[in-house]
Amino acid sequence: MTLHPQNETREMALATHALRIIPDLLWRVQSDSTPVLGICLHSGHDMRPELIPFLAIDEETRIREEDPFTDYWAEACASHIIARRSRFEVDHNRRIDQAICVQPSDCWNLTIWKRPIPESIRERSLAEHSAFYRMIDATLDGLVAQHGKVVIYDVHSYNHRRAGPDAPPAEAAFNPDINIGTGSMEREYWAPVVDLFMDKLSQSRLTGRSLDVRENVNFRGGYLAQHIHDRYPRQACVLAIEVKKFFMDEWTGVTDLDQVAGLRTTFEDTIPIVIEALEQV
Repeated sequence: MTLHPQNETREMALATHALRIIPDLLWRVQSDSTPVLGICLHSGHDMRPELIPFLAIDEETRIREEDPFTDYWAEACASHIIARRSRFEVDHNRRIDQAICVQPSDCWNLTIWKRPIPESIRERSLAEHSAFYRMIDATLDGLVAQHGKVVIYDVHSYNHRRAGPDAPPAEAAFNPDINIGTGSMEREYWAPVVDLFMDKLSQSRLTGRSLDVRENVNFRGGYLAQHIHDRYPRQACVLAIEVKKFFMDEWTGVTDLDQVAGLRTTFEDTIPIVIEALEQV
């Protein structure tokens, strides 16, 4: 493959920065002999110290836009990958050319930076993105070789009170308790996995009520799902799981830990069903 000069310069810069990457600082990988892999991209809050002076976004807003407890839910899978860095350092659920918020329109109309980030610092963040996807590909290559087919729980959470702490929440009709994004997969091919997974979630009860579980209502899955489905269209099924923050007050951070634990159990209970469903694909 021939690279354009600009792309070649970027590739060389990323390769140089990649030599300085310490994986244990950026992600945590737990491997087990199972065809179900949990991935959490957005629970991390850490940022490289060199980025802090450039930040305009305050601490509380950063935390509100990150995904607390999604690492705990992803760990319901014996094999899991947990990203440690904040999505505001680099967002692994976006293409590399979109992985750093630049304009407010990139990130919920929030102003993230006081001034432009120097290119050398930016390239270090993009090198993390490249390294992360090399690790993802290597991990999935191994799982596919071992199991033939695998399922990925791509776990996220989302805000539904963006109008403010005293405003009513967004309409439930367009904001299910759990949204399953399947927009980039061969949906018919993976139907046994998706349908049985969603049925099991819908049958679960949490604090005395059934969960509202729907597909592609307000999220269809991000770049992680697209990347994996492009690379392994009939070997890997990514369930992009978005949990509405009904389990906490997204403005104050006050959390109902019983619901958090209940959701962990709910996800654990789906795993045997999903493994059985893989045999029907």
